[in-house]
Amino acid sequence: MHMSLFNRFSSEQNKRAKSLSFRLQRLVLGIVFLVIISFLISVLLISERERRDYGKRESENILKTLSSTISSDIQGYSEISRLVMTESRLVNFLRADSSVVDISMINDARYGVMDILNVTEGVDTVIVIRDDLIMLSTNRFTYRYDYDLMQTEDWKKDIIDAKGATVISLNSNGVAHKAGNRQMVTIGRAIYDIDSQDRTGIMLMNISTRVFDKMLGQLRYNDICITSDDGIYLAGNKDYADYFDSSFAGKGISHKIVSLGQGKGQGLVSGCRVSNFPIVILKVSSFGSEGIPFRIIYVLLILLIIFVAATVYTGSFVKKNITDPIYELSDAIVKNRVSGELKIIDKPMPNTELAMLEGDYNNMIDHVNQLIDTLMEKEKTLQKAEMRVLQEQIKPHFLYNSLETIGFMALDAGADKVHDALETLGSFYRNFLSKGGREIPLSREVKIVKDYLSLQKLRYGDIIEDEYEVEEAAESFIVPKLILQPLVENSIYHGIRLKGEKGLISIRAYLEEKAADDDLVKELHIIVTDTGVGMEEEQIKKILSMDKKDRPAEADESFGLWGTIERIRMYTGNADCVKIESETGEFTRIEIKIPDMSKAGAKV
Repeated sequence: MHMSLFNRFSSEQNKRAKSLSFRLQRLVLGIVFLVIISFLISVLLISERERRDYGKRESENILKTLSSTISSDIQGYSEISRLVMTESRLVNFLRADSSVVDISMINDARYGVMDILNVTEGVDTVIVIRDDLIMLSTNRFTYRYDYDLMQTEDWKKDIIDAKGATVISLNSNGVAHKAGNRQMVTIGRAIYDIDSQDRTGIMLMNISTRVFDKMLGQLRYNDICITSDDGIYLAGNKDYADYFDSSFAGKGISHKIVSLGQGKGQGLVSGCRVSNFPIVILKVSSFGSEGIPFRIIYVLLILLIIFVAATVYTGSFVKKNITDPIYELSDAIVKNRVSGELKIIDKPMPNTELAMLEGDYNNMIDHVNQLIDTLMEKEKTLQKAEMRVLQEQIKPHFLYNSLETIGFMALDAGADKVHDALETLGSFYRNFLSKGGREIPLSREVKIVKDYLSLQKLRYGDIIEDEYEVEEAAESFIVPKLILQPLVENSIYHGIRLKGEKGLISIRAYLEEKAADDDLVKELHIIVTDTGVGMEEEQIKKILSMDKKDRPAEADESFGLWGTIERIRMYTGNADCVKIESETGEFTRIEIKIPDMSKAGAKV
């Protein structure tokens, strides 16, 4: 008893687990859970994305501003370098012959340059080198000079190629280095004589990177680092120079996520090149709470609440209007089945769709009852048909026995030809009617034709001749029964007999291999030719037509030429399996192509 109660409880649990209502409850809870998880993940992703986007936007604005400021400052120093080139004492120094240049002339030129520099800040030194390498410098003793490099052309090639335009580089193009390895931004340009337009020297104006430190200090940017385009520190926060990447020296502003270390988490490093100068600005930002879209999060939260409420309401609505009525409909069907009768059910449904389901079930019940009645009638009809078949089977045997009796009587009376004719007729009907098969070997089909023509020759005499050319391999090929006799009969009655002279009927058969579905299958070709009156093209088209309204009125449905063609088409499943060629007054040739249907199971 306890086991029975346990089994019943387990069965109820299984039914509940498989019921639509229970699955609907789990689906609603699953959707709510999935939506909440998706909401939380979306909020985290949106917040993180927005913080990063905010950091990028802020960094890009600052980098654009700094880049523009630095470019403007360097342009200002370039204008000062233009004034320096036109200073009269410097011009005299550059024009003087090397034999007359002395320390006094060099000092005069230096003082002239310094007079211009006194009105500006940030210029550490101006170095002017004549083509004969006589040099002056406004701050000569704080630099180390590379005289070997100075004597080559490599260090000044880019300046000469600029033909007087400013060229921005670092550390005097390598020919002079500030003591203490302090980095300098160099404005270089070639000096040309105003009158002769001949190049008279090279000017290098070094700008101290302290200018950048001062600018950053005024702007209170402690998260900015300025480097060269190969990562050498120039100004700003030196610790951030380690974040330099070659991508920052390209075009536009680049961003990179890095680890700030010491528990600071991840940060954003943004960098860009200043104009086409060898100067790169780096800005390092930590991801804080700035940029979190609280308004969007609030909107998403409201949408979440609305969605959860709508989901719960939808689940309740489906249960009330779908699952519960389905249970009621199922109970009614079960009661109908238990009653043992196929009766329609009448249960009020809350909506049109379930009412349609109930109506379809009732229609199915009516249809099943009709089918049962129809099957009972067919069973009665089948029994009657089987009885008729048994009766019809007696007739061929009676015919064979009768022909045999008449043959023996003719033989006793000395009518040998009558006996032979009866033997031939009996052979014909045995092959024609015996065994009742729909498919026979080609050899047996040819035997039927031979017997038929033997009988026809008794009637028409020497007017008919026949010949046969059948490959040995084709004799066992299975063909639909009685496809050649109607063709031969057509040749006699609609061909040779109408011509009024002796005619020939030839039957040729051979096998041919044909590609089908990546394989080779055998195909039987049967050609029936007569030397009768022939056929018109229009008549051939009518006979081969697929339209039943074109069927010749005089043709018999089973044995006529048109009916035989239709049987062959149905057997092969191919409308082009029969071909007719004819020449009026000369011949008619009918070719039949039958594939090997042994695996297809076709029946006619």
